Amino acid sequence: MRGTLIRRGRRWLFVIHRWIGIATCLFFTMWFVSGIVMMYVAFPQLTDRERWSALPDIAWDRVGIAPDWAMAIAGVDHYPRDLRLLMLDDTPVYRLLDWDGRRSTVAATDGHLIEGVASEQAQAIASHHPNAVRPGIIGTIGRDQWSVTARYDPLRPLFLVSLGDDSGTELYISARTGELVLDTTRRERLWNWLGSIPHWIYPTVLRRDAALWRQVVLWISGICLVVGVTGFWIGVLRLRLRRRYARGTVTPYRGWMAWHHIAGLVGGVFVMTWIFSGWLSLNPGEYFAARTPTRDMAARYAGHDAPEIAANFRSMPPQGAVEARFVWIGGRPLMVLTDRDGRQTTADPASGVPSGLSDNQIFEAGRQLLPAAAMTLHLRLTQFDSYWYPHHNERTLPALRVGFDDAAKTWFHIAPITGDILGRTDESRRSHRWLFNALHSLDFKLLLDYRPAWDIVVWLLSVIGMIVSTSGIVMGWRRLRRHGRIRQPVRPARVYREIRVSDEAAD
Repeated sequence: MRGTLIRRGRRWLFVIHRWIGIATCLFFTMWFVSGIVMMYVAFPQLTDRERWSALPDIAWDRVGIAPDWAMAIAGVDHYPRDLRLLMLDDTPVYRLLDWDGRRSTVAATDGHLIEGVASEQAQAIASHHPNAVRPGIIGTIGRDQWSVTARYDPLRPLFLVSLGDDSGTELYISARTGELVLDTTRRERLWNWLGSIPHWIYPTVLRRDAALWRQVVLWISGICLVVGVTGFWIGVLRLRLRRRYARGTVTPYRGWMAWHHIAGLVGGVFVMTWIFSGWLSLNPGEYFAARTPTRDMAARYAGHDAPEIAANFRSMPPQGAVEARFVWIGGRPLMVLTDRDGRQTTADPASGVPSGLSDNQIFEAGRQLLPAAAMTLHLRLTQFDSYWYPHHNERTLPALRVGFDDAAKTWFHIAPITGDILGRTDESRRSHRWLFNALHSLDFKLLLDYRPAWDIVVWLLSVIGMIVSTSGIVMGWRRLRRHGRIRQPVRPARVYREIRVSDEAAD
């Protein structure tokens, strides 16, 4: 009885791997090739530094209303999630983002609400970009391959503007608010068709429905994980290191099947962990916590929740700032000034006089993030470590880390100059760092400290993965052609008998 169950189990192990593998090896090959492309060309996005570089200096002499008035005009009941002053072409404006996602743009000159911009204004906004040569409107779009995600929904429709430069830069400017929200270059658009789009299964028609896309990718990667596990299991069963096969080899196979067997054994653990970590990236079961603080956390850290900052705001800080962001930290109002190169300073919002924060002031405010827990960790990071590093992320040093003894062992990272909360991480997120970032992107500190080592290791493992998947495609194609000539379907038992005959012949 036990022997019969083992034989049946092995038979279905072979059948499942063979027939599901024929369909999934195309995905494996696509993922390994596109993953190499993604090492060097990321999916298009607008970074803060790119956005700051495209802004003109704030015309302080034209600012006629205070931030408090702007909040009242926008109908804000609590202190908003984000409040900043910058230029909309030649007009200073306040941009507000409320906690419910509602956006408002208020002219800082006379307080009127800006509810849309014309194509001529979008072209003028684009002319401030450092790469602008001959800006021209290409058209208005609702959604395309590069602006497919839901983050752009409150800003649609978007003006698409060409800068006319040698890099083929195109800007996406919101027709509602006039914000620059995305930029792409010809190189990014070309290589992403071989990189992120196939790797993430990211065609617009599918990705526009986030819930459907998530389910499709979860199921595909889950099925591929089954193929990887069964393949590695079979590889171990067919391997003979001591009592070798008739030809003195460790594998019973020849040609493409031998390549598939040996490469699968060498790189099998990597393939399985890589697929598993990719599956985890979609956070199945919502196990991993959010990266950002909640509204209550942010309000406690601010020590203030009323819609006010400086009612008598008439200050003129030093020239050269392209953005002024208004915040509260520990009950203290601050104005964070940023220049075109990304340098940041802080000032009193009422007087414009420079006013910095000390680490102790930030730590004291940080205690209120989780008032029911004790702060057990507060330190200044001057070197990157395994949980704060710049690979695939814009992260800078120094940074402050505060930790608590709550059930989730939560940490927060905070910018020491501005007091901004840069991120939240708890035990689940730190597990995610190892289960996803380490296993999928090989973000190990030893490799990242010596960057060529990281490239070499990723290339080597990806090539092994391509050998496994490409050989699987060849074998699958041959089998399909062979079975295409057979009128009667092959039963699982017959398939297993064929396997046993071939194994006996090899012996």
